[in-house]
Amino acid sequence: MNLKSIVFAAFTVGVGGAFAHGNEERAAPRKFDAHKVDLTDFGQEGNPKQVTKTIKVDMTDAMRFIPSDVTVRRGETVKFLLHNDGKVLHEMVLGTKGAIAEHAKLMKKFPEMEHADANMVHVKPGKAGEIVWQFTKPGEFQFACLQPGHFEAGMVGKVVVK
Repeated sequence: MNLKSIVFAAFTVGVGGAFAHGNEERAAPRKFDAHKVDLTDFGQEGNPKQVTKTIKVDMTDAMRFIPSDVTVRRGETVKFLLHNDGKVLHEMVLGTKGAIAEHAKLMKKFPEMEHADANMVHVKPGKAGEIVWQFTKPGEFQFACLQPGHFEAGMVGKVVVK
């Protein structure tokens, strides 16, 4: 989640709106717009036409991602194909360890907060979704489900970018 999303979400919640965490109806791929791509500390939204690697990830009600650790190369555009094998809503949010922790704290404070960025997808039970991301910097990053209680239960994964 980028800074402008955090500020907007905090402002929106602060003025009394009641919102859900993201658009749970959005399991279809985002429409890519190169003019709206924001560079983050862990990369940027990827162009679906430039995907160089596809990684399938299952989300379970045991509060786990399978696989929980993935390795990619710097510069690769990765398509994460996500499937929710459970009976409750799950999501995948990509970010730095610090950003994920901050986002999780914010979600605890404002569980009704709405936002939908390129680095996240919400997937209903039995459904699929995807994230296309280009990893522009080497390092170790995270992905997590920030639905209430899921992060705390250990629904966290790791992306190593070499």
